[in-house]
Amino acid sequence: MLLVAAAGLAVAVLPTREYLSGLLEFARSLGPWGPAVLGAAYIPACVLFVPGSMITLGAGFLFGVIPGTIAVSAGSVLGATAAFLIGRTFLRGWIEQRIAAYPRFRALDRAVGKEGFKIVLLSRLSPVFPFNLLNYAFGLTDVRLRQYVLASWIGMLPGTLMYVYLGSALKSLADVASGTPQGGPLRTIFFLLGLTMTVAATVVVTRVAKRALNEAVEKSVGIPASDDNHSPIQLDRSLVRLP
Repeated sequence: MLLVAAAGLAVAVLPTREYLSGLLEFARSLGPWGPAVLGAAYIPACVLFVPGSMITLGAGFLFGVIPGTIAVSAGSVLGATAAFLIGRTFLRGWIEQRIAAYPRFRALDRAVGKEGFKIVLLSRLSPVFPFNLLNYAFGLTDVRLRQYVLASWIGMLPGTLMYVYLGSALKSLADVASGTPQGGPLRTIFFLLGLTMTVAATVVVTRVAKRALNEAVEKSVGIPASDDNHSPIQLDRSLVRLP
């Protein structure tokens, strides 16, 4: 939370848009190397919680849909992976120690890891879940790196393609800096798709959590806590007390 607050304050106080505008001008001056540099810039942007929409729009404006999509897709996945590894390297061990005494949280952590690909994919397709925060948050879970990288790449690709396409239709870097392109019907379609994925992600995460907690209850009291449909049964509170 301190990291998020510090990053948000820095983005708000520092002239972030001016820095990104300078980056786009520099990338344009590099010719064929521009897409690679712009993609590489996504890595520190992800780690430092810098919003990447301006970079994505700029990639479409400067280099077109296909080169821009390739550059942003590669850069965003590498940046998301870097943040994931930072979270896992520095904080995962501490999280494991904290949940060791709580069977319910251990069960939930294992369930998230087991369903990792599905959860990461749906959350990436949803525009509601904050991209930069998810990168670190998944590093704290038991999700496997391979699942995380593949699901992130697939899930982020539609949104990347849309923003690069919108950027390619802009007329100047000033329009890119404004960060509010008019998407028309295409943007509406992607918004509806994202809303659907948000609902799907919420349902999946809820079911995974309920199933994991039921399994933890079953192990703690020694009797089945769910039927074949994973529906929780009523337990007499006089027989069991859960933390």
